[in-house]
Amino acid sequence: MEKVNRYYLWLITFVSAMGGLLFGYDWVVIGGAKIFYEPFFGLEGLPAMRGWAVSSAVTGCLAGALMAGVWSDRYGRKKMLILASIFFTVSAWGTGAVDGFTWFIFYRILGGLGIGIASNISPVYIAEVSPARVRGRFVSLNQLTIVLGILAAQLANWMIGLRFMPADGAITEVAVGTAWRWMFWAELVPAGLFFILAFVIPESPRWLAVNGREAAARKVFARIGGATFAEGELGEIRRLPPARGGNDWRALLHPGVRSVLVIGIVLAVFQQWCGINVIFNYAQEIFSAAGYAVSDVLMNIVVTGVTNVVFTFVAIYTVDRWGRRSLMLGGSLALAAIYAVLGACYFLGVSGWPMLLLAVLAIAAYAMSLAPVVWVVLSEIFPVRIRGAAMAVSTFFLWAACFLLTYSFPLLNDWLKAAGTFWIYGAICLAGYVFVLLRLPETGGKSLEELERELSRPGMNHPLQNKL
Repeated sequence: MEKVNRYYLWLITFVSAMGGLLFGYDWVVIGGAKIFYEPFFGLEGLPAMRGWAVSSAVTGCLAGALMAGVWSDRYGRKKMLILASIFFTVSAWGTGAVDGFTWFIFYRILGGLGIGIASNISPVYIAEVSPARVRGRFVSLNQLTIVLGILAAQLANWMIGLRFMPADGAITEVAVGTAWRWMFWAELVPAGLFFILAFVIPESPRWLAVNGREAAARKVFARIGGATFAEGELGEIRRLPPARGGNDWRALLHPGVRSVLVIGIVLAVFQQWCGINVIFNYAQEIFSAAGYAVSDVLMNIVVTGVTNVVFTFVAIYTVDRWGRRSLMLGGSLALAAIYAVLGACYFLGVSGWPMLLLAVLAIAAYAMSLAPVVWVVLSEIFPVRIRGAAMAVSTFFLWAACFLLTYSFPLLNDWLKAAGTFWIYGAICLAGYVFVLLRLPETGGKSLEELERELSRPGMNHPLQNKL
């Protein structure tokens, strides 16, 4: 890294990763706010409507992911980051300002559009500006900002909740009418800052190069790593084979691309169906079932958020050292084991600190494996000319899986109770372990162009076959 302009690389990475921070905040703020908005909108006793309130943003994520795909390949990554910042800002204001449930849902979906775009574009942008040997570390910074956004939402929910609740933890009429509004409005500060800073960063140099703007790409590469680095990166891009099937959805049907796309889709779905997001989005139900009062629930949410941040730092340190595949395999097995014990504790009626400890262990395992590594792998494996479209399809399936997860949890919890629900998530984690073992190659330490040449050919994406 001695020849790389670290300060400039950190700057443009941080600005792009602000999309991740807002993704994390907007996604998790609902978990603490639901304690107050559910009685305001009269949702108690209506599990389907409660699930829709939490999962409605995911419908926006689905549309945002598809919108970002072809548009980012056509118009560039930077413009889509600016568009995401606009959606985040409008959603933060509108969600807290409404009095009707229909408009509440409308603004949540608008925020989901921002999440869908940011979740697609931020890791892609960072991967396309980062040198190969540290790409995993820098793309993982996007996950760090996601978990910092999650922690910021949890802290805001906790502090605002304490401000509006009396010492005994009772939920007052004032809290029901006001607290949840301020939880959403707090997002306006980072959203406004993201909107301003998104105009400062350059366009992705790899997008510029493959779209015939080599001089502009050279300028950006040179500012990141000097003239020699710029020529080396441009030389790698020139060696790429010509696009097959065009720069649109048709190219995804090419056999070599299709096989890689299957890996991306399965990993994206697995990251959600491993079940961790229910701990964030339904913390009230999970910790209440473990015997905690409302005030303790808010504090426990902060504990899980701090754990998420700490172990994301572990992932940043290890992703380029241990490799993507090893972290995915270890995380999958760890989650399966933790869920087996957690389900047993719910089944046996265990309450109190053991349940919090198990939740913290599950979040730790997820934060250092599936959470960051899936985004790293998705940002690496697709050909540059259709990276936006391929990433869009993967993130579309990710958010579709997330919608099913968040919408179904109240229903599964009513039907199977917490024990059965977490045992199902454990079985999914075992299935994910098998898929990673059989199908995911190691992608660390290789340039994006080298990965494209290797993976976008039929038969080259099987890790065990490649060792023969």
